[in-house]
Amino acid sequence: MGQTEIDEIYIGLDHQFRQFVIPVQAKGKDEQIGIVQIEQDVAVCKTKFPSLICRPVAAQFVERDLIALFEFERSEGMVSIKDEKHYRIVPNEMLAMKR
Repeated sequence: MGQTEIDEIYIGLDHQFRQFVIPVQAKGKDEQIGIVQIEQDVAVCKTKFPSLICRPVAAQFVERDLIALFEFERSEGMVSIKDEKHYRIVPNEMLAMKR
């Protein structure tokens, strides 16, 4: 495959104690998320973490204070977007603190 670049990688588990590896691609507003990069991330995870469930993710700035998060899945041999969510980045003062 050659050289690959994963911006971030996380290892975690869910409430059922299933173990996951989450490779993250981070892109700026004018950059394009490449499916080839996502496929490479999945391949690296299968090689380095064969017993973990791979959940590839990409994060992209849409505006200065708005990001889109994409989760990908492989289905019928093709990588496609499984889910897309948008989040507004706000200053701490706008967060409601609950205790």
